[in-house]
Amino acid sequence: MGYTKTALLLAGMTGLFLTVGFLIGGETGMLMALGLALATNLFAYWNSGSMVLSMYGAREVGPNDAPELYQIVAQLARNAQLPMPKVYLIDNPQPNAFATGRNPENAAVAATTGLLNLLSPEEIAGVMAHELAHVKNHDTLVMTVAATIAGAVGMLANFAFFFGGSRSSNEESGGSPLGGVGVILAAILAPIAAMLVQMAISRSREYEADREGAAICGQPLWLAQALGRLEAAAHVIPNRDAEANPATAHMFIVNPLSGKGMDNLFSTHPSMDNRIARLRAMQPQARPPAAQRPRGPWG
Repeated sequence: MGYTKTALLLAGMTGLFLTVGFLIGGETGMLMALGLALATNLFAYWNSGSMVLSMYGAREVGPNDAPELYQIVAQLARNAQLPMPKVYLIDNPQPNAFATGRNPENAAVAATTGLLNLLSPEEIAGVMAHELAHVKNHDTLVMTVAATIAGAVGMLANFAFFFGGSRSSNEESGGSPLGGVGVILAAILAPIAAMLVQMAISRSREYEADREGAAICGQPLWLAQALGRLEAAAHVIPNRDAEANPATAHMFIVNPLSGKGMDNLFSTHPSMDNRIARLRAMQPQARPPAAQRPRGPWG
């Protein structure tokens, strides 16, 4: 997916923000939502990365804290010709990972303790190569901004549900132009629409990150094997932080949500079978020149 389409999708999410404001409070609500949308986008550009890391209780680690993970990321960053990102560890039993940051110079990659406990060093390398591909492709800014706006849309919808119903249906008084119907539409449809936009952004970027990640580590099968194991584990090991913050689900390499609630009605990730099949098809042509092959704790 090109950056023009990505920009259009983010513009669509901002437009959704304005629509929710209009349904809640008419023109006044839309103007207030516009101001909030601008503030949200500005905040997301500068702070969304650190906010998501804090949300998951991530702690920065160095070569002495998590030597194997740090060395793997360092080698892969050299392969990808990227600045060394900050490396974070999340104390969570579900094996998963994500990347964040507004650009490669301010990027961070995060892995859960569950991922380090489940995967082999080769599979960890495949996963972290995928996350560095997001950094290299400048996906991290788009995905974290989308998460921030989606969360804000959800808050607006909750506001509509709990407080909007008591407002006058007369637009001149600042109420919804559709009265109670507008409030109900905002409360029900806005979160679903936000998830659809996130889904469109995430699905297209995941395929490209798989392809680029396989090139970075030089072994598509490492990532293919890791994806299969992560998908199986995510279905049986809950991620309580992700369940509490479903707007960030699309940032993870595999869907962290259990699927037991409405928040997972639409998956933000493409079919795992399709992702694995594409990676397996890359294997015969994947090996880079010997000088560029990854050399690290995985061999």
